[in-house]
Formats: sequence, C-alpha cells, structure tokens
Amino acid sequence: MTSTSTIAPSQSAPVAAPATAPGTTPASDKLSKLSIVGYGAGDAANNLAFTTASMFLLIYYTDVAGISAAAAGTLLLVVRVFDAFADIFAGRIVDRSFSKRFGKFRPFIMFGSIPLLLLSAATFSVPQIGESGMLIYAYLTYAALGLAYSLVNIPYGSLAGAMTQDSGERAKLASARSIGGMLVGAGLGIFVAPMIVPGADLQTMFTFMTLGFVVVGTALYFFTVFTAKERVVRDVPHVSLKQSFAVLKGNKPLLMLCISSFVFLTGYLALATVQLFYLRDVLHALPLYAVISIVQLVATFAIAAFIPRIVRRFGKRSGYIFGSVVMAVGGLIVFFAPSGLPAVGFGGLILCQVGIVLVNMLVWTLEADTVEYGEWKTGVRAEGITYALFSFTRKTGQAVGGALAAFALAWGGYVGGAATQTAHAELGIRAGAGLIPLVASVVAAVVMIFYPLTDKKHKQIVAEIAERREATGTAVPIDPALSTASFTVSRGPGGTPPTE
Repeated sequence: MTSTSTIAPSQSAPVAAPATAPGTTPASDKLSKLSIVGYGAGDAANNLAFTTASMFLLIYYTDVAGISAAAAGTLLLVVRVFDAFADIFAGRIVDRSFSKRFGKFRPFIMFGSIPLLLLSAATFSVPQIGESGMLIYAYLTYAALGLAYSLVNIPYGSLAGAMTQDSGERAKLASARSIGGMLVGAGLGIFVAPMIVPGADLQTMFTFMTLGFVVVGTALYFFTVFTAKERVVRDVPHVSLKQSFAVLKGNKPLLMLCISSFVFLTGYLALATVQLFYLRDVLHALPLYAVISIVQLVATFAIAAFIPRIVRRFGKRSGYIFGSVVMAVGGLIVFFAPSGLPAVGFGGLILCQVGIVLVNMLVWTLEADTVEYGEWKTGVRAEGITYALFSFTRKTGQAVGGALAAFALAWGGYVGGAATQTAHAELGIRAGAGLIPLVASVVAAVVMIFYPLTDKKHKQIVAEIAERREATGTAVPIDPALSTASFTVSRGPGGTPPTE
C-alpha cells in the first residue's frame, strides 16, 4: 500500500466520459457474477469477527470469563465508541492512500485481514488473572480488534461505490454482502449457539472456533481482493482533509441516513446481544436458536432475489421504512409474548429478523448513493470518509445497543451461569430483546420518511456528473468554501454553479 501520486491508467484523470441518460446503465457499470460473489465473500469474512463478537462476546464475558454484566456493559459501550472514532481515522487513511497496482481499497483488505482474525481469537481468550487483570486484557484486546476491523471494513464498504454507479448493480452487491454475512450468522446460530449451555467447556470451543476462522477468513478476504475490482473513474486519487470535510458538509442525505442507522443499529444490536438469553432463559427453548438462524438464512436468499425488483418498483427508501416497521412489530411481540407460549415469542423474533435483513440489504446501496451526492456538490469523490462517517454512526449505535442490552440484564439482576433466572431478570431480557428494538426501529422509520435522495434524484445526479465530465473534460473540483451550494451540470465549457 503506498501513497504515491502515480495514477493507474484505469483511474487517470481527467478523462472525457460519455453522457448517460437518466435511468440507463452503461455497459461498464454491469458487474460479473464472479465479482458480485467475490464482494459477498468479503462480508462473510468480516462477520467471522463481527458477528461472533455481536452474538457471543457478552455471554463469553459473563459466563466464561466471569466478568459481571455491569462491567461487561460498560466495556462494550466504551470500546465500541472508541471503534466509532477508529472508523473516522481509517476513512482518512483510505482517502489519502492509493496503490498503483491494487487501487485505494484492496490493499487494506490484503494486509489487514490476518491481524484482524488473530485479534478475534485473542479477544475470546481472556486469561484468569484476577478481576482487574481480566478487565484490562478484555479492554485492550477488544479495542485492538475494533481498530483492526475499521482498517479492513471501511475500505471494504467503500469498495462497493467504486465498483459501479448503477443502483441495480449496487443492490446486487448489497444482497451479496447480506448473504455473505448471513451465512456466517446462520452457521454460528445453527452449530455454535446450541452448545452454549451451563457446564459446557466453552473456552475450548471458542478458542478452536476463532483459530479456525483465521484460516477460513483469510481465504475469503483474498478471494474478494482478486475478484472485486475498482472501476469508477476518480478525478482526485488523494483526497485532502479540507476536501474530505467539504464532501461531508451539506450532505443532508448522508446525515439523515446516519441518524436513522444509528437508532436502528441500537435496536438491532440490543436484540442480537440478548437474543440467546431470550430463547434460553425466557422462552426456555434454546434449540430454536438454530431454527431461527435457518429461517433467517432462507429469508435472506428470498429477499435478495427480489431486492433489485423492490428497488425498481418501490425505491430503496420505501423498502427501508417497511423493513423498520416489520422489526417494530416483531419487537412488540417479543416484549409481551408469554413465556409459556414460545411459538409467539419465536414468531416475533422471526419478524424482527425479516425486517433487519431487508434494511441491511438496502442501507449499503443508500450509503453508496450519498457518495455521488457529495461528488455532485463538490467535484471530489471521497468514498473513504463518507463510508467512515456512516460507519461511525453505526458503530456508536452498536455501542449504545450492546451496552443498553447489558445494562438491561444488570437492571434485571441476571446471574451468569445460573440454571434459572428470576422474573425480574426475565423482564430485563425482554426489554433488551423487544422494547429497545421496538422504539429504535420506529424512530429509524420516521427519520427516513424525510430522506431527500430518492432513486430518481440519484439517477439525475449520476447523469449530471457524467455530463459535467463530457462538457469540461474533468469533474472540476469545486472550492470547499462553496460546498454549501448545490451544483448541476454546466452545459458550457467553463462550468457554472447553478442551484439544486
């Protein structure tokens, strides 16, 4: 990975690009099936670290390492907030870097994948060195894991926007990404979750599992590196700090998407953190964890098949709102479902998962669209910092959601490793699994009702960027001081800044 000023021939600037009529897709924007599958493999690798931590780290800390629920909740909050700032740091590094051979993003995946996966194994290997020593070790390893994840995931997420500008193709990438992540999540739910019972040798299980993930994850990451290529022309290979902030300034769609994702992820991570507790200690039906993982996997494939059609017919924003509402209904059922009727609570969990799958598939293509919005306003394409800010808000949502779930357990008086829990402890679990997702998803849907970047508007923006290049021979980077204004295409050779 280098910061050389040499520009690869495929990304040289300026170049004249033919104008593209709104609603049409240039042949160069079409992606091969191999590149789509390769991109999805990257998120499968990501989730060997991320989903494993989301699903099992709290129960590992409380039931295996012996850390109290309150201390674990504080740890999750502090470290995940640190992770969020690590995303901004990673975004700046990505925007400033460029490899002549591999582009901006793939070198980070190549060189960061093995350290990331090794740190995941270390995080699930807390030594018994006293309460203070265990907490220090847990803080250090989980923080290091978060930083390593940022340095791989920010480039990975930014890569989608550099592969194509077509909404339909981006929807395919988002679907592939969701499928890759969901395959890992389903595997963990089907094969690992049922083993987490009182008396089991969980430390040995987690050690061998995470070490095995080092081998599998490395292979998946390198498959992504050699199949998912950058193809979108960029006029500024090295984005300065001033240009980065200019791109973010006034990007209302990105701001609103960040807010909505923050609250949605708060609910999602609360559910993901305590779902196992809910099935095991409230519904007394731990084997259903494997079933819900299978249902979730089937739902992912089913929804993925229709995502391009959903985008074309209803739009990404409407699909996102609908998914949030479905999750809210599921959270309501989860919170009030009687313990003696596990089928009812299980049905609520299924609804939550369907809503989560739909939103998670659409949110990535919505984020990629905001990159063009920023480029349209400033003339600078800055995928790294755009994705970093988006990921920052999602990480803070994850931090708040995971911490609220842990605090809900502590408030209820959850006792780690106990065969049965008190009624108040069950109420705390219900709050984490149902009430928090309910409130969060409703707020997320309300925010997106006012989201301004419709699919029609995005097509117009992409076409205007292409016409601007054709008319001027360059994207004409605009003075950051003018970035609060909006820009449409100039029909003349000089270029003028009209209104939005």
